[in-house]
Amino acid sequence: MTIFTNFLRSLLLTIIFSFVAPMFLVGAGLLLLSLLGHFPALQELTEAIATQISLFLVTFGSGTPLRGLFVISLTCSFVGALFDMYAYYRCQILRIDS
Repeated sequence: MTIFTNFLRSLLLTIIFSFVAPMFLVGAGLLLLSLLGHFPALQELTEAIATQISLFLVTFGSGTPLRGLFVISLTCSFVGALFDMYAYYRCQILRIDS
């Protein structure tokens, strides 16, 4: 029974971290762009990059950047969960073979 609870705990943590990681990545990128935008020479460049990031998120979010970020985060979470399940399965197979 402890193996199953360890698996569920691992799976839940993987899902949470895989969901939060893209949000932090995009948020940190936009924060860095906003901080660099205070320099007069970089203002136009940072605005252009932030606009392109927003347009990229709008593409996945059906017109809303926040929804696009949620779609990307959910996708990363799903892929992380699949990878965790595969790693658990592979570990069990190797444990049986030895």
